[in-house]
Amino acid sequence: MKKAFLQLHAAIFLAGFTGVLGRLISVNEVMLVWYRMFFASLALFLLFNFTKKIVKVPIKELFKLVGIGTIIALHWVFFYGSVKYANVSVSLICFSSIGFFSSLLDPLISRRKFEWVELILGWMVMLGISLMFHFDPQFRTGIIFGMISSFLASLFPIFNKKMMDTHKPETITFYEMAGGCAILCFVVPFYLQFAKHPLIVPTLKDVFWLLLLSLFCTVLAFNLSVRALSKISPFTVNLSFNLEPVYGIALAFVFFKEYKEVGFSFYFGIGIIFLTVVLQTLRVYYQSKSN
Repeated sequence: MKKAFLQLHAAIFLAGFTGVLGRLISVNEVMLVWYRMFFASLALFLLFNFTKKIVKVPIKELFKLVGIGTIIALHWVFFYGSVKYANVSVSLICFSSIGFFSSLLDPLISRRKFEWVELILGWMVMLGISLMFHFDPQFRTGIIFGMISSFLASLFPIFNKKMMDTHKPETITFYEMAGGCAILCFVVPFYLQFAKHPLIVPTLKDVFWLLLLSLFCTVLAFNLSVRALSKISPFTVNLSFNLEPVYGIALAFVFFKEYKEVGFSFYFGIGIIFLTVVLQTLRVYYQSKSN
C-alpha cells in the first residue's frame, strides 16, 4: 500500500508540470494533445515492445482501450483549451472538481453503494474551489472547458481499474495513448476551423517541451498512476490528484507570476483541498491496516 501511494504521488508531482508546459507550447490545444499522445505511444512502443510487456489484445478489449484513450484525449484537449482561453491557475482550479465528480460517478459505474464520506470530501473540494478563485467573466470559456475536462478526467481511472484485472500497465498505457492519437486524427480537421490558436507545426522549442511532456508527464506519470490503481480505489486516485493543482499553481506563480491575481481566500481554498487529500489518504491507510 505504501508503495502504491508513493507511485501515485510521484505521478501527481509530474502531472503538476502539465499546465505550465501547456502554456509554454505554442501549438493549439488539439495539436498539442495529438503530439503528446503520438510521442508517448512511440516511446512506449520503443521501450516495452521488444521486452514483450506490450501484448496483442482481443478486438473487443482493443475497442475498450481505444475508448478510454479517447476520453483521455478529450480530457487533455479541454484542459489545454482551458489553459489557453484562461490561464494555468483557472484550468487547475477547475480540475480540482475531479474528486466531486468521482464521488458521484464511481458508485454509479462500479455499481456500489455511495460512500457518504466520499461525498462529503467531494463537496469539501468544491468549497475549496469556490474560495480559491473569483471567476472573472473574461475566463468564462476557460472555466467551461476546465469543468468538462475535470468530468472526463474522473471517468478513465474508473474504467482503467477494471482493465487492470486482465492487462499490464504498459499494455493499457500504450493502446490508450495510440488509440487517443488515432481518434484525434479525425478530430483535427474540424477543430482547426474554430481554433483560437491555429498553429499546428511545433517550433524546435515546442518539440523540446513536448518531449518532456510526453516522456515524463505522460508515459512515466500515467504508468505510475495505473500501477497505483492495483492497490488504491479510483476515488482515492482522483481525490489525490487534487494535489496536482496545488503543485501546478505553485509552478504557475513562479513562472508566470499569476499570484498577483489572487488573495487570501485562494490560499484558504488550497488548504481545504489539501486537507481532503490527507483525510482520504489516512482513511484508506487505516482501512487497509485493519483489513
